[in-house]
Amino acid sequence: MQDKKQDPSHTTKDRSLRITSKGQVTIPAHIREHTGLLPHTEVEIFAEGNSVRVVPAEGRRQTGRGTELIAQLRQRGDVTMSTDEIMALTRGES
Repeated sequence: MQDKKQDPSHTTKDRSLRITSKGQVTIPAHIREHTGLLPHTEVEIFAEGNSVRVVPAEGRRQTGRGTELIAQLRQRGDVTMSTDEIMALTRGES
């Protein structure tokens, strides 16, 4: 039998979580990583009896911070230098 602390599919019954005054709960890192709940992931919340289920939002494109940054930077360059000219500058060969 696997140890509950090693198996992210187990609940955190051995560790109580506290809800803040804003209604926030910190999901333990091993559970976030196992379920793909990364920072800025949009989620859906479902009440099921006395339980709450949090899942990634369906139908939404899940992107990471790097992907979002690249999308913002695309087509913003206005450099008319060639790659060789840029490399020469970085090497101090101007």
